[in-house]
Parts: sequence; structure tokens; C-alpha cells
Amino acid sequence: MRVLVCLKQVVDVTQIRVDSSTGQLILSGIPRKISDFDKNALEEAVKIKEKFGGEVVAVTVTSEDAKSTLREALAIGADKAYMIYDSALENSDITVTTFVLAEAIKKLGNFDLILCGEATIDGYSGQVGPRLAEILGIPVITYARKIEIENGSVTVERSLEDSTEVVRSKTPVLITVVREINEPRIPSLMAIMKASKKELNVWSLEDLGIPKEKVGLQGSVIKILEVKAPKVERKGIKIEGETPEEIADKLVKALMQEGVIGR
Repeated sequence: MRVLVCLKQVVDVTQIRVDSSTGQLILSGIPRKISDFDKNALEEAVKIKEKFGGEVVAVTVTSEDAKSTLREALAIGADKAYMIYDSALENSDITVTTFVLAEAIKKLGNFDLILCGEATIDGYSGQVGPRLAEILGIPVITYARKIEIENGSVTVERSLEDSTEVVRSKTPVLITVVREINEPRIPSLMAIMKASKKELNVWSLEDLGIPKEKVGLQGSVIKILEVKAPKVERKGIKIEGETPEEIADKLVKALMQEGVIGR
């Protein structure tokens, strides 16, 4: 099996701060990491390799240096890593990202599976996987929580809002995974040391034959005008009573009035 995994380097959203006067997000100095769902995709790819043999290749498109992120992917179990790195990619939307990923995958050659997270923890559009499959002309199965492989086909259990669906497809196929599919491993010190010797390739847009006017703001169809944190104000309602039962009764009625709980 040759499994490609699409990764994105993102800021650690748990460490984002907000400027109280402007509502703007403060992103400077926040550490970067592999997007959480993408790490699930990587873990599943490594499990498939451990069971069937083969190769896991990690791919990322970035406007900033993501070598540390890819080194982590190699430590977790990827065999090779490719970083499409160019400053011109800054402010690229999902359309551009998907296009560049597709060109990189075409250059990488044959594959059996492409695994992606269901979405990234920063943008959470959930569109890159399906768009990528469309460009490459292969089937796509989304929201996978279980993957089984047998005789050149995959059977996937999909997690939907109120039901579960089982889908089968021949390879090659692109699959997006949900968090519940596995628990990503923490690489050992030995694995981290070995990762430093593994292959990490850096490609520019020129290496892929992509003109710079097709990326960045110029090549994007979605333009983000502003990102602000919503202003949250507490109502400051104080519930009082003579007994705990009376207070609980008043609290329930208040929550029902606000629509927080049903009648």
C-alpha cells in the first residue's frame, strides 16, 4: 500500500488570545502543530502500513517553514515528507491549496489511498478533501470512523449526524477521517531521532510548474476581510431562594425561558 496523507500546519488554537479593545486575534508567538484531525489521518495511515506493509508519504502546502511539523510526521511513522513551500502561497484560500496539493500528488505518482482530516481546526471548511478528489478524478468517502482494506477495495464506516453508513470503494480513493477513528500515538525518543534521518523534500511552486499569479490573494476566489472574536457579555442574573429546591426550580424555569433546555 502507498498511502498519501495531507497535513496542515496550524496554530495551537488553545493558545490564541484576543485583544479586548479591538476583538482581533493575537496570533504572534503561538506555536504551530499538525492540525488535530490530520494527525488522526496520519495515525490511520501508519496503522495501515503496519498491517499491510508499504509506504506512508506526508504532504503539506505552506507559506511558512513547516519542517518541524513534517519531522513530527516522520517520527510518528511517515516514511517520506514533502513540503510545497513558497512565500507566494500566503493568504491562499482552499481552492488554491487544493490545486497545489493536486499538482504535487500528480508529481508524486501512483498511490492507493489519500487520507485527510475531516477538516482543519483553524478554517474548518471540510472542503479540501472532496475538492482534491474531484480534481484527481477519484472517489471520495468522508467522515470515516473505521477503515477496512481487502483485495484492492476499502470498506468505510461513516459517522453521520444521526446515523452510520457503510460504503465500499475500489482503490485509489480519498478518505477523510473523524477524530473517533483512533488515538494518535506519541512518538518515542528513538522515533524522533530516526526521523531526523528520514527523507524530507522541499518543492517550490516552480518545481510544480505553477505560476505565482495562480496562488495567494491573486489566485484565490475567497477573500477573508476580517477575523474577530465575538463579544460575549454575561446577563448577570442572580437566582436566590430560601431552600436549594426553590433555587433549583427557579434556575430550571430561567433556563427554559432562555431556550437553553426544553419544556
